[in-house]
Amino acid sequence: MQIMTQRLSVTEKASALIRGLAEKHGDLLFYQAGGCCEGTQPQCFEKGSFYPRMNDALIGRVEGYEFWVDRDLFEYWKHAHFTLDVVDGFGPGGFSLESPLGKTFKIHYRLFSDEELRDLAPVERMD
Repeated sequence: MQIMTQRLSVTEKASALIRGLAEKHGDLLFYQAGGCCEGTQPQCFEKGSFYPRMNDALIGRVEGYEFWVDRDLFEYWKHAHFTLDVVDGFGPGGFSLESPLGKTFKIHYRLFSDEELRDLAPVERMD
């Protein structure tokens, strides 16, 4: 069985923060919106306190927790790999669980190679 190209990865620094947030808050959910007050900064919520919209894309999991992307933003970035990272500072949203810790989740994008595009893992869509 061939391993498919994943759409999402996470830095060790972000993984460590996610583990700490899960210890404090329980199950988590990540969502990256397409703009407005939170910009395109990924947001981390307690699972059940935020619900993806119809046709939003589940592009993978970080530390076992779902990472959803706004349907329109995904259409724009569907040819790119997402790497979840964390930086010091207060992001534009402030609703994300890492904000009180003076941290902000951030995405680094890179375009997939032609070979990776041929073998991309499928996304799940919210019904």
